[in-house]
Amino acid sequence: MAAPHRGNTGNSTYFITASTFQKQSLFQSERMARLLVEVLFHYKDQKRYLLHEFVIMPNHFHLLITPIFTLERALQFIKGGFSYRVKKELGFGGEVWEKSFYDRRVRDVEDYHAFRKYIHVNPVKKGLATAAEEYPYSSARSELVLDEIPQRLKPIILTA
Repeated sequence: MAAPHRGNTGNSTYFITASTFQKQSLFQSERMARLLVEVLFHYKDQKRYLLHEFVIMPNHFHLLITPIFTLERALQFIKGGFSYRVKKELGFGGEVWEKSFYDRRVRDVEDYHAFRKYIHVNPVKKGLATAAEEYPYSSARSELVLDEIPQRLKPIILTA
């Protein structure tokens, strides 16, 4: 469930989990999973948010995301944009998403790397791939261009 932090995010980065309606395995379908990847990158490219990491599992997704406006608006682009396109392009007629989502603010670089690791190993732990890089719906694939770790989370390097 979304935490009660409405309004401007101050460019905070978040770990997000959003589930399909009644945990249906909609993303076992290659067409559905690819469409969600397209939606993620469409709004990333439109600068609606910074997309750092993601994985699309059969009945949910995880993101590391930095909203440009608010977290709620970023998720509205993703969930609403996908719902619109899946109905229009794939003729899907059912409910797509649970109304709520889970979010955790990324506090520091250690948090960021822990969430990143969780995202990458999730398909391997669930038996969907033998290595994170092999899973087709994940930022672990090296050919994808994502937004860099936010500057405020990069470790400070002290020089003499």
